[in-house]
Amino acid sequence: MASIKPQTRPKEPDVFFDVHGDQEYGSSTDEGEGPDANSQSGYGSDPEIDYSEESDDTPDEVVQEDIEKFKSTFKGIAQRFRLINRIGEGTFSTVYKAEDLLYDKHDNQWDMEHKDASKWAPPPLKRRRMGDDSIPASMQRQSQKPKYVAIKKIYVTSSPIRIQNELELLHDLRGCDSDYFREMTIADMRLYFRSLFTALAAVHRHDILHRDIKPTNFLYDIHKSRGVLVDFGLAEKEGTDCAPCICRDSSNERREKIQNALTFTGQQPSTGYPKNDPRPSRRANRAGTRGFRAPEVLLKCTDQTTKIDIWSAGVILLTILSRRFPFFNSADDVEALIEIATIFGSRRMKACANLHGAVFETTIPTIGEKGFHLEKIILWATNRSGKNERGEEEKLPPDELQAVKFLQRCFELDPQRRISAEEALRHEFLAGAGEEGDYDDEVKML
Repeated sequence: MASIKPQTRPKEPDVFFDVHGDQEYGSSTDEGEGPDANSQSGYGSDPEIDYSEESDDTPDEVVQEDIEKFKSTFKGIAQRFRLINRIGEGTFSTVYKAEDLLYDKHDNQWDMEHKDASKWAPPPLKRRRMGDDSIPASMQRQSQKPKYVAIKKIYVTSSPIRIQNELELLHDLRGCDSDYFREMTIADMRLYFRSLFTALAAVHRHDILHRDIKPTNFLYDIHKSRGVLVDFGLAEKEGTDCAPCICRDSSNERREKIQNALTFTGQQPSTGYPKNDPRPSRRANRAGTRGFRAPEVLLKCTDQTTKIDIWSAGVILLTILSRRFPFFNSADDVEALIEIATIFGSRRMKACANLHGAVFETTIPTIGEKGFHLEKIILWATNRSGKNERGEEEKLPPDELQAVKFLQRCFELDPQRRISAEEALRHEFLAGAGEEGDYDDEVKML
């Protein structure tokens, strides 16, 4: 068992979590992180293109040489775009991630963030006290982010007719609204998630983990209120290539095993990293898309269940309720755990880590002990965290509160207590969703 140590900066708070790891911090590559995992890598229509998650890293020498060659052959591109990295390469084209240096010179009405900048602006900063229930300052900072685009270089071997056809299709699609989730009502959400959890229940009845639940893997028809769950490339049978994890034991058995392990190795819990760690490494499946992976996946639980899909579905619901995508946007497992800890608090995260024989410790001041209520986070995210006309604190309406209660069941840190797909369909938030609408349609037909 080896410690995973995050890279820390001098004089800044750090985070520490001790898991059974076989790789150093930041050296692993997450499976299943397709084009939509990074919003810039989903462009292009080359069917044989291979996208990577290296867009934010310093390109290697070969890629840098390719970028310089591209800039030299395409005169003036360096004045319009800052090429960052190569994010995809296929038979007919290569895709680069780039920063749009002239973004402010264009008509950006298509950009939802630009269009609704004032509507979705965070509330003023508040002084943060450790362990209180206010919104953390880290979640309130909003700086001007660079605007990224995908630049597609099409090879001369591609047919001119094919290139023209693609450009014409993209032109026809110009102005299409891709932010339907921002306009979804609670009734729309109920229909969406009843369809999603119906699909998950069917998959889970066969003890199959999908492992990559995210919006782009659930093809939903807003007109028919039905969806199709797709992309089973990471799916596996529950129990495949797994090993016993103490998360399945009772609390007393788990406590005894942890104490015995510490006694055997002669170590005591501490916020540090042993120079020579005698513990064997732990290997566990970490496949999935960043931002949607459950805490037990991040903590390398060796006995993962179908409940990891429920957590991912909960992330989708939180995204829709908060009108923010992506809600979680970490670069690696450590940052992902920090994001979760910011919401749930250090106390619950420590308990969650202990479930899987790991230790979670942090000195980051914005991570309080208690965390924050999901209701407050949604109010803040939708710019409703102030007071209403009567001088009262804003509160979510009853239908949204019902959705939040359902979200809490999906976000149980203990997978054993997390709601199942079958149970979700009987939850008041989803039970009966769509039945009234079907009845109305029948009445209209009569």
